[in-house]
Amino acid sequence: MESLIRLFGEEHVILFFLLFARLSGLFAFFPFFSHATIPLSIKTPITFFMVIFLYPLLPPLPFVPTLLNLLLAILSELLIGLIGGLMLTIVLSILQMAGMQIAFVMGFTMASVMDPQTSSSVPVISQILALIGLMVILAFNGHHQMLLFIADSLTLLPLGTFYPHMNVLTYLIKATTGIFVYGFVLSFPVVAFSLLLDVVFGMLMKTMPQFNLLVVGFPIRIAVSFVVLIAVLASMMLIFKREFIEAMNHLSLLFLR
Repeated sequence: MESLIRLFGEEHVILFFLLFARLSGLFAFFPFFSHATIPLSIKTPITFFMVIFLYPLLPPLPFVPTLLNLLLAILSELLIGLIGGLMLTIVLSILQMAGMQIAFVMGFTMASVMDPQTSSSVPVISQILALIGLMVILAFNGHHQMLLFIADSLTLLPLGTFYPHMNVLTYLIKATTGIFVYGFVLSFPVVAFSLLLDVVFGMLMKTMPQFNLLVVGFPIRIAVSFVVLIAVLASMMLIFKREFIEAMNHLSLLFLR
């Protein structure tokens, strides 16, 4: 190992490993790249290839390579991936929140599946909306924009110089609040029609006491909810796309010093 360091040079080896740490944050925390269905045996070679590809873009090492500085630099590189991935994952959580509310009014809260990304049980509607959201990200080349963000960060934010700012914390707090607001906005058409059905069923129960709500009411509620969901799905994805692009633009907060 020491012979390799002497062969390539200490500074080049340090830059190589710091760049590997930054790209590891991309594959560990960013949407799509961090998906659990992509095996580690594929993520690692891709990361290594991207390190070799992006290495010529690196500026000189901006700090003295002591042990403490190296530990802080590696931590800062992992923080870039963690915070950037969190900013984008929050937008995906909007679809999951909307799916949970839709599943609640449809009576699908017990129809849960295992989310491979978070290893938690989520309603099937949330999982479907999250997968459609990932397809939308791929459709407008959001994964390419994430790669461009990493490439641009090499010149705008030299390796080992990142530290979180209050602007980033303020944005994350507002974005976390927006999960509940936009989740309700996206699920509102289905929820509104469900409340309207409740009013109609209540009137039917008063006028026709023999009306069996359990036998007839719930299938009608599920059918109407699916029809409304299909009708507004394109609009939901347009709102999701707009919010995701806005979150991508706010990744520039990480470049502030």
